[in-house]
Amino acid sequence: MTFNPLKEKGLPLEKQLRNWHQIVAKPYKKQKVDCYTRTRQILMNGIEVEGWGFKHQFNRFMAEIDCEDRANVSRIGRIENQQQMTCNWLCPEDQSVLETTLGYEQVAVDLTAWLAHNEPDKYVKETFDFGLLEDFDHLYRYAQYAYMREGIEPNDIVQGQTDVIIGRPTQHHHNCNGLRLRKHYDKNTASPQTKVNILTVLSGEQQTHNFYAEHGFMYGDHVLRETYAEIKDVEEEHVTMYESLIDPSETMFEKLLIHEFTEVCNYYTCLEDEVDDEIKKYWEIFLDIELGHLQTVSELFKKYEKRDPEEVIGSEIVIPCRFESQKTYVQKVLEKEINKRLAPDGEYYNSYDEIPDDWASYGVQKRVAEISAPSENCINVVEFYHDRDIVEANEHLKNKEVILLEKGLQKREVAYNTVYPDKLQKMIKKHDSRKEEKGKLI
Repeated sequence: MTFNPLKEKGLPLEKQLRNWHQIVAKPYKKQKVDCYTRTRQILMNGIEVEGWGFKHQFNRFMAEIDCEDRANVSRIGRIENQQQMTCNWLCPEDQSVLETTLGYEQVAVDLTAWLAHNEPDKYVKETFDFGLLEDFDHLYRYAQYAYMREGIEPNDIVQGQTDVIIGRPTQHHHNCNGLRLRKHYDKNTASPQTKVNILTVLSGEQQTHNFYAEHGFMYGDHVLRETYAEIKDVEEEHVTMYESLIDPSETMFEKLLIHEFTEVCNYYTCLEDEVDDEIKKYWEIFLDIELGHLQTVSELFKKYEKRDPEEVIGSEIVIPCRFESQKTYVQKVLEKEINKRLAPDGEYYNSYDEIPDDWASYGVQKRVAEISAPSENCINVVEFYHDRDIVEANEHLKNKEVILLEKGLQKREVAYNTVYPDKLQKMIKKHDSRKEEKGKLI
């Protein structure tokens, strides 16, 4: 059955204000929540932050819009601010920053993998795959600290749906921002799926950056604080990379329309997939609200652009993400593309042994890691607690960890505190040996 959002009236804008009791929802219980309920909550928080922020940018720069239309855009921003509060505050008070962080990185991994797997534009897909392996490594780095500081096993959060093992090493994610700029799609030929996919992952990455900016200082451990700073900086690069895929010649009205369509599509998918009946009620009302927003901005689009909204967003709903395990897809990309780097031309991707000596990112990496790479310290420190790093993956992938590290490490501009493959191999052997000895004593 097809669902055309443009044909659905939704809740009228004048009926969308809610009271404080409705806005501040009862949070989920972290001990019982399904991991993908958590990821939906995190993603929709980011979607609403992006939607709210864009309304302010729209009103700051659109001189030609009349006062009543500007007021309606402002009213939509107010409602989306309320929706953002509801989504964000579904998170319970007893969920630690590190626990929430693992949730954020599970969003990044499984969302980006799903988008890449279902992206019709090959170049955009390749960009998603590239970012995927960086977020995959972030999940691994934070998992080490979560275990050391709070005794959290990765599966306490990801529930076995997402592998936790080394990816493209975080110290190699720091690039010249000019190289992060990608080739943008053509707004006249790109599919609505591509437009929604990009804005969805961009919103998620932007919110991840914001969360680390606002919470990374909340631990006294200086190495962990530095790790939040390091990964926050990578998320800034991800925002640069994904936003550069968007055609900059889109008008503000086109962008406004795509934003509302993206929100509708995401809430539609959340409503279809949610397993928590209490939270599902919010997805239902928010879908109704966003359909109302889409109707309002569609009328603005027709009034000022003199065009049919279907020219931009089509006539059917787009599915931006089904949160489900992406282990098989991620493993395939991991084994094939862990050695990829941003090519000097700012458009394509090369293996690190193909990049020239004057690659612009070398200077960045040398400067930021001249003392050490905080993300490498997590493995050095966890050795004292656990003999080796914390890994959650099947035996096939676990047995390839040293090979993956060897393939992923550059030969140049590597921090002095880097854990090299030979050291990781020794750590694994030491762990296995002690585990065997303990088994004999039982």
